[in-house]
Amino acid sequence: MRPVVLCFSGLDPSGGAGLQADIEAIGQAGAHAAIACTAITIQNSQQVFGFEACAAALLEAQATTVLDDLPVRVIKSGMLGTTDNIAMLTRLFAEQVIAADTPFVLDPVLVANSGGSLGDEQTLVTAFRELLPYATLITPNTHELRALSGEQDLHIGAQKLCAKGCHAVLVKTSHDFDSGDIEQYLYIKGEMVHKSVLPRLKGEFHGSGCSLASFIAGRLAMGDALVEAVKAADSWITQTLRAADAPHPDNANAQLIPNRFVEF
Repeated sequence: MRPVVLCFSGLDPSGGAGLQADIEAIGQAGAHAAIACTAITIQNSQQVFGFEACAAALLEAQATTVLDDLPVRVIKSGMLGTTDNIAMLTRLFAEQVIAADTPFVLDPVLVANSGGSLGDEQTLVTAFRELLPYATLITPNTHELRALSGEQDLHIGAQKLCAKGCHAVLVKTSHDFDSGDIEQYLYIKGEMVHKSVLPRLKGEFHGSGCSLASFIAGRLAMGDALVEAVKAADSWITQTLRAADAPHPDNANAQLIPNRFVEF
């Protein structure tokens, strides 16, 4: 069958982010997405109103059932929601329930892009730091990078995360709204190996981070090297955002939903 990416992600009823973004992005990358659902959220394209996380035991049962059945080549995690869930995933790596050589793309979701709490940030940060050494690639936005590294300077922060054991860090500046174009920096083992400049398109987008990380995971599953996977994802995400759907064009607070089925 197609290469499999096992995703740990939450349900977004709007379909803009979370597990639907994972499924669509990984499919567009050419791979198959299997999902361990971490939480049910109450949200639309504009705001998170609440969520209920799956118990860690239930999440682990979902994941191990897939691992026993399908040829999982890559792991990708998005919203994990609770420290128990983060600790459970850390344990799966530590105990090699997930094979030690399995690439792992970690999108360290702390706050929903559409606004709203997904748990106490500091406790999530502490738990994520235990998971970092197992990550092949971490894809933080600037807020997440600063929270996880404790550094304001993005480049020092990326180097610090690599020093904590993460193989590579993709720094995304899309949340720095006072900047012009979106710059992204890929650090591998503390060295910047690739920089990309993406156009800052008008509006805000719901699920762009999920989509980018998942497409990279899909391309890794298809056999791309990390730099090539990131370059392909840059091109793809730009096309999805250019073709994004506007749920409420008359609402000034509306966020656009990436069109992940755009021809690429």
